[in-house]
Amino acid sequence: MICVLEGFYQTNIIYRTIHGSLSGLMPCWSATIVTGIMFSLFLVNIFLVSTALMTWGERRLLGRFQTRVGPNRWGPFGLLQPIADLISLLFKENLIPRGSDKILFIVVPILIMMPVIMVLGVIPLAPGVALADLNVGVLYILAITSVSSLGIFIAGWSSNNRFAIFGAVRGVAVLISYEVPVVISLLGIVIISGSMSLLDIVEAQAIPFLMVQPMGLLVFFIGSSAEMNRTPFDIAEAESEIIAGFHTEFSGIKFAIIQAAEYGAMIVTSAIIAIVFLGGWSGPLPEYLGWFWILIKVLVCVFVFTWVRATLPRLRIDQIMAFCWKGLLPMSLINLLAVVIETFILKGPNGQLSVADLWIMCVINTIITVCTVIVLNKLISNKVDPLRSGSKILSQRELLLDGQGD
Repeated sequence: MICVLEGFYQTNIIYRTIHGSLSGLMPCWSATIVTGIMFSLFLVNIFLVSTALMTWGERRLLGRFQTRVGPNRWGPFGLLQPIADLISLLFKENLIPRGSDKILFIVVPILIMMPVIMVLGVIPLAPGVALADLNVGVLYILAITSVSSLGIFIAGWSSNNRFAIFGAVRGVAVLISYEVPVVISLLGIVIISGSMSLLDIVEAQAIPFLMVQPMGLLVFFIGSSAEMNRTPFDIAEAESEIIAGFHTEFSGIKFAIIQAAEYGAMIVTSAIIAIVFLGGWSGPLPEYLGWFWILIKVLVCVFVFTWVRATLPRLRIDQIMAFCWKGLLPMSLINLLAVVIETFILKGPNGQLSVADLWIMCVINTIITVCTVIVLNKLISNKVDPLRSGSKILSQRELLLDGQGD
């Protein structure tokens, strides 16, 4: 019996190769199931290896930014450091706090890791190389990533630790707040491409949407940094608390899974930026080197994330929330309004935007982005006069000393 693949799986090179080798050994339905499982394991293992290398790469980069060496003891250039860390965490005692909700405490690492792996399944690595092609890919990504807020809150609640609960509440507040401008920033991409499929979005980029949607990329990048708890938005662990935030009580392999999820989220977010804003696999010979161009663009995004972490100091919780509601939300709404008007005016009779239309939008949106950033910076920046503040503090101190003298 000959198994015939339909639709997207006919062009999926990896899926077609595995399915073709198994179809002669087992029935068609079982070959399809086994192929899906093997492809899923293939993606998961690539993800875990990439996460391990990412921990090494970020620590080396941070060392260079901060004028130090970074990990260099285990293996050449410290390449075996992730393996040493994993072995150390595997042999750590796996503690469960007294009075905690043991079932939820054990499930938390799975809840935090699961959305990252599920999003990875719809990201195309090259033309025809993805686990699934969903016509609502953007909606699927936004829906799945929102589950991480549930895992963060359960982590703090199940730990029976008030500081973990404080960290979880802060983390969830930031995540939910920044989810709003992130969603709105992607609406502009959906309107321009006319589809929520990631494959269609890549094919619609006659020029990279980085140039057509500069404000959308800026909002998505900043909002994603906040959702991933990256500096300067890592408020889950406050300066006054010598803890780790919502995962304070997690140790051993549970802590390793949570850390892998955080680093993996940066890889997945970088892949989404590469697909949605940087043209995906576009470049010379995309049929053969598409995976290479995706890899290069993902590494560039990871480098920028690390650069921001090494450069900017941590913000206060009030600054983070004000920046979201007074800065990113107006920027995302202005960007969406501009895209709707431009698309309505420029779209031809066939409902498609030409390359010339995209270039016109590129010029207009760049001007709008620069003007919006300048105006919002003037409106929401909190300027403090150091001389006036110093004189005020000095006068209060003098009054206190006078009171003690009396």
